[in-house]
Formats: sequence, C-alpha cells, structure tokens
Amino acid sequence: MLPLSAARTASLLNSVRPALAKGKLGEARAALEQVLAMEPRRGDLAFQLAQICYQQGDRDACLTHLDRAVELAPDQPQVTALAIARYRALGRPEQALAAYDRQIAADPKAIKPRADKAHYLQLLGRFDEAEKLFRALIKRHPNEPELYRIFLAAKKLAAGDPLLRAMEKLWARRDLSDRQRMHLGFALAKVMEETGQTAKVFPYLTSANALQRKAAPFDSAAQAREFDTVRRAQMGLVSAPALEPPPALRPIFVTGMPRSGTTLVERILGAHPDVSAGGELGHALKLAYGYFGAGAQMRPIAQEPPERVAAFAAQYMRLAARDTGRNQGAITDKSILCHLIFGLLDHALPGAKIIVVHRDPRDIALSIYKNHFVTGTHRYANDLSEIATAIKRFRANVAHWKEALPGRLHEIRYEALVADPEPQARALVAAAGLDWDPACLDTQAAQGAVKTLSVSQARQPIYRGSAQAWKKFETELAPFIEAWGEEPWD
Repeated sequence: MLPLSAARTASLLNSVRPALAKGKLGEARAALEQVLAMEPRRGDLAFQLAQICYQQGDRDACLTHLDRAVELAPDQPQVTALAIARYRALGRPEQALAAYDRQIAADPKAIKPRADKAHYLQLLGRFDEAEKLFRALIKRHPNEPELYRIFLAAKKLAAGDPLLRAMEKLWARRDLSDRQRMHLGFALAKVMEETGQTAKVFPYLTSANALQRKAAPFDSAAQAREFDTVRRAQMGLVSAPALEPPPALRPIFVTGMPRSGTTLVERILGAHPDVSAGGELGHALKLAYGYFGAGAQMRPIAQEPPERVAAFAAQYMRLAARDTGRNQGAITDKSILCHLIFGLLDHALPGAKIIVVHRDPRDIALSIYKNHFVTGTHRYANDLSEIATAIKRFRANVAHWKEALPGRLHEIRYEALVADPEPQARALVAAAGLDWDPACLDTQAAQGAVKTLSVSQARQPIYRGSAQAWKKFETELAPFIEAWGEEPWD
C-alpha cells in the first residue's frame, strides 16, 4: 500500500467528525482504518475505531482496536475507562480487572475505582476477593454509606459483625445527605432482616424509599400513556406476514416483573450447552423506540416501510451477537421490558421464543421495595401502592399479547419452579426449542458475570427460601394489599 500524503491524511481525518454526525459509521471507520494502516502507533485512532466498531456490532474488530489502544496508551484515562466498559460488556473479565487496577493506580486515593472493581468481582462470583476490598475501603471511609449497600448486596452479616454497629452509629448522624441516608437505609434494612430484627426492617425501608422517590418521582399517568400507545402501535402487526426467520442466531426472550425469578429462569436456560446467556441486553426496546418513536410517540409500526422493520431486526441481531459472542444458536435476553413489544418481536423475529415469568405479586412487591434500583429507573419501586399498579399493568400487557398471539408465550410460575424444578425446567427448555440437558438443573455452575440484583442468589442451587416471604411483613405490606384490591393473586 502506498503511503498517504499529509494532505490526504488530513482530509481523511477531517471527514470523520462529519460522518459520525450523520450516523455514517462505515465511512468514518474506513477513513480511520486507512490512516491507522499507515500510522499503526496512533493509539488515538485505535481508540476511536474501538468505539465505532462497537456501535456497528463488530465485536472482533472492537476488541482488536481496543487491545491496540490499551497497548499504545495504557495510562490514558479515556482509554482505561473504555477498556473497563467494553471488556466487561464483551466478557473479558481479566482485561477489565487489569484496567481497573490501572485506574486505581492513577488515583490511589479515589474511592470509586476500588468500589467499582469490588462490585465487579461480586458479579463474577469472586465474593472473597470482593469482601476483602470492600472491608478495606469501609475501614478507610467509614462514612460512605453506598459502600455498605453495595457490599452487603452479596454478603450476609452475622449479628455481631462490627459493621452493623458502625452502620447504626452512622444512621444516627444528622449531617448525612439524602443520598447517603437512602443508601444506608437500604443496607440497614437488609441486615436487620438477616439478623432477625424484623421490626426494624420497614422503618429503614420507608425512609430509604421516600428519599429515593423524592429524588426521582414517578409519573404513573405517563407510564399508562406509554404502555397504551406502544401496545396500540403494534396492533396491525398481528395480521401482517412475519419476516423471514434469521438463519443462525435465535433469541430467547425472558421477561417478567423485577424480582419475579427471571434471573433463575435465564440461568436454567443459560446452563444448557447450546445456549449463551446474554443477561439484560436492553437492545430490543431501545431500538424499537429509536426506529418507530419513543414511548407515547410510537407510530403504527404496520404502516412503516417493511425494510425499516427488517433493519430493526438486523440491528438487534448484530448487537445481540456482539454482546454474547455468538453468531449462531440460541441466546437468552433477559430484558424485562420486552413485554411492551411482544407484537413487534413476534413479527420481526419470528424465530425467537418468548418466556414470561410470574410470581406471587406480594413477594414481588416486597422484594422490589426492599431493593435499591439505580435512581431514575423503576421509579414506581419506591411506593407500595404504585408497585401494585405497575404489576397490574404488566399482567394486563401479558394478557393482551397472550390473546393476540395464541401459543406464542410460554408462562412459568416461580413458585412451581422452585417447588419441583425438573418438570418445570423440562417444559421451559422444550418451550425454548431445545432438547433436554441435565446441566440445566445445575444453575450454580453456569458461567459468566451476573448482571442483576440477584448476584448472590444466582450462584446458589435452586431453592424455595424466598417463596411466600411476604407473610413476615403482611402488616407492613398493607398499602400494597389495599391497592391490589379484589384482583386475584394468581
């Protein structure tokens, strides 16, 4: 290849920003690759290419360019941050941990890099290493409540653990910010329940949830409009001819309310030798909103050009293949809000399977209320009556698509699954279009990082312990039970 002139190099580099602004990723990538071929020591170009290739769904090229960027600029903060995000997302845990170590070394006094590494170790199931890091961090920074909450999400404290006393003393302080008190409240509620001090659980939870609700209020009417519009926008698809099934990759969508058992169901499927577990990929709904209008602005999809629907399906497949590292066979996608677009998924991805997980609403409500979700997500989770409304909306949506798409949804009950795992798992695996494999009952052996709140439970065998947990707090759940009204629980 002939060398590029200085003028040609400048022209190519100057074309990148306008191409990206117009969404022409291929043009930007081609220009950068030409220059990088001539100037292979340009870590900045490798960095840009890693980002572009990731957006395109080109997993191998993203990792190749990212590896080069890390090699050429290991101490550049932006490169390190990108390395952490991409190595985590693409299943390269050792490279991600090495990037965390570089980030920590660059700012030894910073709390966040160490806490983020410790949390990632939890997700990887390396709990002893995570605990060592968290305890060291808490010793140095005993007044940072978020450290307690993240650490204890995957750790049970004994009644005499000094951390419990430290947390109670911290709670008594009057100078905590709302954010700090919120994190501490969730952490203390969990420890109180685990140490048998059940009378203290809800006082902490009530305070923590009220503070998070104050930071991120919930607009129930807006959610109702969104659900209604999105459902109506898909109606014409039911009678329209489905697209041709993709030839290779086949997604299995697992959906349900948060804390309903979707993680367990995905672990059962992911333990199958012919399945790769994708976790909460999050692409389908995001792409649907991008292609056809977001939320209450969604347009009737049946009136969209067929090639636009095909582009949605193709882009989903590219991104799913990128994130799972699999170009053929079955993958799971545990993006729980996919229940909003069952009609679109049935039409655009007819080879996909749809699994819906149900659980006693009282147990769902209790678990949602007890757990901290990232502020701004699941905003209904901070009010028991609004949790009742959210569950009812989910159930109504599932009922609608069950009628509109007969035989398309496979429903499974969490209580039945944990009470008698094998027959339920066999039916689940069959519904996913797979032959039975005994490995599906060995969920604790499933590989990969856990990307949900169920980080510790996912590493355990199937067990019944959390079924009917609501009975311990029936009095405290009165606002939920009252809001639920006369509708049957099952």
